[in-house]
Amino acid sequence: MKVFTEEQRFNQWWIYATLILAFIGALIPFILEKNKLNNGDKESVTALVIIIVTMGLIFILIRTVKLTTKINEIGIHYRFSPIQRNDKTIKWGEIKMCKVIKYNPIKDYGGYGWRIGFRGKGKALNIRGNKGIQIIYKNNKKLLIGTQKPELADKTITTYFNPITTT
Repeated sequence: MKVFTEEQRFNQWWIYATLILAFIGALIPFILEKNKLNNGDKESVTALVIIIVTMGLIFILIRTVKLTTKINEIGIHYRFSPIQRNDKTIKWGEIKMCKVIKYNPIKDYGGYGWRIGFRGKGKALNIRGNKGIQIIYKNNKKLLIGTQKPELADKTITTYFNPITTT
């Protein structure tokens, strides 16, 4: 049995650089007005605490996001944690078309993450890159699952998906 598995996380350097810059940018007013903090100005202290907690929660969320994909004889299984608690399974018999494609995450879906596509592109779950498993269900709904292993995904799809026998 041939099985494809992949786990992706948001670990691009530019994401963390953007977070750090946003955090520094949010702190600048407090640095410039440090006298208010030193004097115990409640509004300033409250605002600073809210900024620190919010940025911390955003950082934790980004660190916990994970896209897991598994392809086997049953179908394609995926989970976008922490949004989805359990794997979703698309059985081969539910699929009209399935192939690995190259796409533009910004232009086609508006970025990375759990996305809704433009102009009938359907839903996308992607973490990085520009390659994905394009699935068209028999009801013509579309789903794109990003992959960093396009060749292995394609080989496994070819092993199990036969549009002639699944129609």
